[in-house]
Amino acid sequence: MPQLVFADYAPQVVWLAITFVALYLILSRLALPGIARVLGRRESQLKGDIEGAERLKAEAEATLAAYHKAMTEARARAQAELKQAAAEMAAEASRRGASFAADANAKTKTAERAIAAAKTAALADIRRMASAAAGQLVARLSGGEPDAAEVSAAVAAAERERR
Repeated sequence: MPQLVFADYAPQVVWLAITFVALYLILSRLALPGIARVLGRRESQLKGDIEGAERLKAEAEATLAAYHKAMTEARARAQAELKQAAAEMAAEASRRGASFAADANAKTKTAERAIAAAKTAALADIRRMASAAAGQLVARLSGGEPDAAEVSAAVAAAERERR
């Protein structure tokens, strides 16, 4: 083994130092700057990516907040429109109910007047028929023709007593 030959030991140490210095200079001048540049670019790219991700995150949060705000406003508008529509429908129903009640009242009053007129006409007709029947009855029983005014007065008196 040549490493164990002590006579060759000093030149080996010298060559080892020369090789080490040469490799150090080559690596420090050529390879290490390239590696440093790659590491620097990588670090700046990572910083840029992190900043971009933070910016996108902030934009996403702002967009989400705007979305929630828009949804809240839309719900509020929908509730307001729903309340307005309900109020309009209630007003329309009230108006129609009032119109129906007015029509029903008018028809009821017209019918009541017609019934009152029919009742008055029927009562007058009943009085006339009662006077005629009483006159015929008196004529058959007495054999003479009674006075129409007297018969009408007697029927009216009988009607007053009945009430």
